[in-house]
Amino acid sequence: MPLMIESSRRRARPRRLILFLILAVVLIFLGSSTILSYYVDALWFGSLGYREVFWKSWGLEWGVFAAYFVATFVILYGWFLALWQMHQPDLPHDRAIFIGRQRLSLPLRRALRILGVVVPLGIAAISGGAMASEWPTFALWRNAPSIAGGAIGVDPVFGRPLNFYLFTLPAWQLIAGWLMVLAVIACVAAAGFLLLSGGTRALAREHDSLVLPLPWRGVSIAFAFFLVMLAAEVCLSRYTTLVDAHTIFSGVSYTDAHVFITGLLIVALALLLGAGIAASNAILAARPRRLVVAVIPAIACFLVMHIIGWYVSSFIVKPNQLDRERPYIAWNIAWTRHAWDLDRVTQQEFPAETTPDAADPADNQATLKNIRLWDWRALQDTLRQIQEIRTYYDFPDIDIDRYTINGEMREVMLAARELSLDKLPDSSRNWINEKLIYTHGYGITMNPVNGFTTEGLPTLYLSNMPVESTVPGLTITRPEIYFGQLTSTDVYVSTHQQEFNYPQGQSNNLTFYQGTGGIVLGGLLRRVLIAADRGDLWKVPFSDDITAQSRLLMRRNILNRVQTLAPFLAWDADPYVVIGGDGRLYWMLDAFTTSDSYPYSTSYPLGDDSINYMRNSVKVVIDAYNGTTTFYVFDAKDPIIAAWRSIFPSLFRDAAEMPQDLRRHVRYPQLLLEEQAAVYGLYHMSDPEVFYNREDLWTVASELGLSDSGDQQTQTMEPNYVLMKLPGASSVEFVEILPFTPANRNNLIGWIAGRSDGANYGTAVVYDFPKTKLVDGPMQIEARIDQNAQLSGQLTLWNQQGSHVRRGTLLVIPCGKALLYAEPIYLQAQQSPMPELRLVVLALQDRLAYGPTFESAMAALFGGEASSLTAAAAAPGPSGTGQTSAPVATGGTAAGRSALIAGAAQDLADYQRLTAEGKLAEAGQKLEDLKRKLDQLQASGK
Repeated sequence: MPLMIESSRRRARPRRLILFLILAVVLIFLGSSTILSYYVDALWFGSLGYREVFWKSWGLEWGVFAAYFVATFVILYGWFLALWQMHQPDLPHDRAIFIGRQRLSLPLRRALRILGVVVPLGIAAISGGAMASEWPTFALWRNAPSIAGGAIGVDPVFGRPLNFYLFTLPAWQLIAGWLMVLAVIACVAAAGFLLLSGGTRALAREHDSLVLPLPWRGVSIAFAFFLVMLAAEVCLSRYTTLVDAHTIFSGVSYTDAHVFITGLLIVALALLLGAGIAASNAILAARPRRLVVAVIPAIACFLVMHIIGWYVSSFIVKPNQLDRERPYIAWNIAWTRHAWDLDRVTQQEFPAETTPDAADPADNQATLKNIRLWDWRALQDTLRQIQEIRTYYDFPDIDIDRYTINGEMREVMLAARELSLDKLPDSSRNWINEKLIYTHGYGITMNPVNGFTTEGLPTLYLSNMPVESTVPGLTITRPEIYFGQLTSTDVYVSTHQQEFNYPQGQSNNLTFYQGTGGIVLGGLLRRVLIAADRGDLWKVPFSDDITAQSRLLMRRNILNRVQTLAPFLAWDADPYVVIGGDGRLYWMLDAFTTSDSYPYSTSYPLGDDSINYMRNSVKVVIDAYNGTTTFYVFDAKDPIIAAWRSIFPSLFRDAAEMPQDLRRHVRYPQLLLEEQAAVYGLYHMSDPEVFYNREDLWTVASELGLSDSGDQQTQTMEPNYVLMKLPGASSVEFVEILPFTPANRNNLIGWIAGRSDGANYGTAVVYDFPKTKLVDGPMQIEARIDQNAQLSGQLTLWNQQGSHVRRGTLLVIPCGKALLYAEPIYLQAQQSPMPELRLVVLALQDRLAYGPTFESAMAALFGGEASSLTAAAAAPGPSGTGQTSAPVATGGTAAGRSALIAGAAQDLADYQRLTAEGKLAEAGQKLEDLKRKLDQLQASGK
């Protein structure tokens, strides 16, 4: 028998050795892959000057993982050993199991010893990984700044400072949740040991004495631990009442303050009492029903609390809801306004007058010169036809900004010409082309927002390849775009292989990268390691084109780039391109700090999340050539960004350090204005009674837009960037505006403007319309356009001639004391995706006019008074903006009548000629001029 045992042991050793070797190989493979990835990431962070950020974030993440891995394993493995000690006498060595009719003997104790190590290790790894993903929460908790008093002070219910809710409470909730999971696992493990050891049968044998046998001690201890953690979670849940959403408002309600907050504390104390009762079973010989008795006090308190809450809500609050809830509504209003930075929004009255004189075109020429007639979608389609040059280029976005053109501030639209590898011909899709040759986009286009050629195409200040400028002093010194919105692949630069720069006739212009961006590949070993991580192991080390001085440009997509550097910030998904004073191209992005635990503040959706606090604290600038990425803090008062600055001091710079040539292009973020407008629609009502009754509820105005299928649909208006003179201001500024309508109505009630320039940056102003005046909204103006017989007839005619009408975005632009509505109308052939401007529709409250150009529409809207202004209001592009309608002659004298008759005859002749030439828009305008002159002749003859 000893020889047989020794022989079986010898046969088992090779199997154990093989299993050990397999496990070692798997761990080495997985570990080496992770280590290699960290090595390349460290090089990448270092190439940007943020090596300290990488190691700090790596240390925080892995520190949290290690702490919770060790703590979880120690707790669970220690609990296993305790259960083993309790149940060992009753555990059988083997357990019989049946597979079909075959009986097998399972070595129970040996299996439990293995599971006692493997299961805690697995759970510890999962727990450590889950908690490691929450490292930002623990980092903020550890580095939370003190927020003493301030504009909002401490919360009026618990007396806690703001940093408790922003930093401490989220960390406590994570820890309590982790311990609760361990408590549940402990209970499951105790129950499992009880079943395996036959504890239930032991209980049955001792039923007469009703004394718990020793194996039940484990269940009692685990259940006591569970009740303690449940008490902790119930206690913490009191603070969540400060962010609970109710029908009318958010935050603590009267019932919460007078019943549930105190009641939850009593329930927590009852759970602690139950934990003590359950724990006593581990010490005293007791009846088994004591475990059931342990939860009865908590259940009773919970039921009583809800009964009292129902009574208070039904018979005390609801009959007098406004009086009872008034202070809590006031808290919700004040804290929500502060959380969404609405304290920086000022209110002014706007008369919204209806007469042409109220628009005062003579004093608002700067606004009229910059009315955006190019819909960005129409411009994008046009540029893709006339400026892509080659099929593998694309314009992924159109940006709106302001630049000094010929000594005058103008609003312009810019588009970066990026290279799309997906558009390369299949025959060109190989590793050398994609990694070494087609490495970057090239150039940029710029056009005034209302500049059109006589063919209805954009007037371009910057265009073509190489970049051509029609504006003195406006040049691009570095047109290559290595980092952009479509640059989602790695490339290798500074190689022996020349890179494609731009097409040049029948040949191509080639170049070499001369920048400092990316990771230097270095020696052979470093190249192999980098190539292995990037999936180029079988290419890079064997390529004759790649040298030690070659560079790897990775994470070239600008959103991916900043999200990797600062994953703890929320990002605006619409970066915009900027031309620096040195002629280089830069990308500018807006970053936000957010929270969902700001007390008494109402939550609103942001992407897939719901938040109740938001600050645009950071602006990021990325060099399109080198990839240099710089973070600037624009809101030093934000406590969350203050905490991140203390964690990563080398990552952030003060806003004052941003170069002035870039600072001039900072703008109010579109995402922030959209969120603030949604909040302001309700929270501009600062009186609790008005708020309660929803007497003045606003919503963002709606407009007609195109769906993905091309059909018209009603949609919420997007913010519109405008270069204009605000009412009462002395100079123009770049603002972002958005109109409001009363809830479920189409007429306008006000508009908000986010300011971008100088000392006003980051502030907003809301202009309220008179409550007694009905001001048309975008949908009503759209209806007026559709109801205009001549205009609708012209649009119908165009839609039947192998082309279709494309209506641009309707703009609502404050001008003087009135509102000016503008909508461009394009004609697009069915066989061509390139729209061309054919009509401009302008409207005031009680007037509507249109023409083939902005100038002619202005003359038709304002009459002879505006005729001398329209030339100045036109975009001063080198190619012009089209012809201007002749001023209308007026007068009752014989000379005046003769002039009118001559003008009418000329209009008739022009109408016939233009109709024959197929220029129907111009013909329609001439017909309008003819009718106007005939009306004047009739009036002068009376």
